[in-house]
Amino acid sequence: ALWTSSRAGCEDMKRLSILLLLLPMLLGLSCGKKKPQSQSPPVAQVSEDILRQDAFRSTFTDEEWNAMDSAQRKKYVEDWVNLTLLAQEADALGISKEPEVRQKLDYASKKVKANALIARRLADIKISEDELFNYYRIHQADFTGKMLEYNVQRIYLKDQPSATALLERLKTGLDFNEAVRTSSRENLREQLGNMGFVSPADTLFWQQARSLKDGEFGMFAADGGWYLIRHTGTREGEQDAGFEEFRSEIRERILSERQRQVYDELLRELKAKNNEIYYY
Repeated sequence: ALWTSSRAGCEDMKRLSILLLLLPMLLGLSCGKKKPQSQSPPVAQVSEDILRQDAFRSTFTDEEWNAMDSAQRKKYVEDWVNLTLLAQEADALGISKEPEVRQKLDYASKKVKANALIARRLADIKISEDELFNYYRIHQADFTGKMLEYNVQRIYLKDQPSATALLERLKTGLDFNEAVRTSSRENLREQLGNMGFVSPADTLFWQQARSLKDGEFGMFAADGGWYLIRHTGTREGEQDAGFEEFRSEIRERILSERQRQVYDELLRELKAKNNEIYYY
């Protein structure tokens, strides 16, 4: 098995989860009296409904936000616009006032508040390097496999402004092969910038490639200029994967376990001080 779990469909699932979370919130907001809007910059507007930057940012964790590029954020904004259109139509048809919908909105509101409470507790949790490595040692049987090699395609440019401008064009839809043909300043452009599969022995390009998600572009300085790269495929290499290769997966597992602990601890605390809980 590969040392990294498959990420296929994760981005779509993330977007869908945000859709499902925002829809009842939008319906609820449009049903009642409108509250004063935040004064942070707007990122989109549909009729009187405005999505502002701070509200948009609040739907993501710091890690999720920092991992997204401008194209991915644009997709999420478009999702919000689509949701707003649907919510406004639901209001116009009176669907938002139906008892079943209002009950779902009430449940969704409680869920958002509960998640915010849990997130506040989790924000205080810090995972040290020692904790990561100790977890790896205890559960080492769960983290086995070969290190991946990446099929790298690259563009070489002489200066940073040109590289930055080209990167933005790639993010907004410029074909990578066309960018290689017209912009790369090295002989490898004759092979469309294809390096083939790079292994950990090729430390520079391998390290850069392993930090990229499928379809993501990277940019870094080397050889007196700037490289733009992407990887177009992966395969298992000969070298065994170790702690460094599983670091992010280990962190995710620890955070998941901590979230469950925080949830259980909160419920114990709250039930201990609230005696007015009845079941019928």
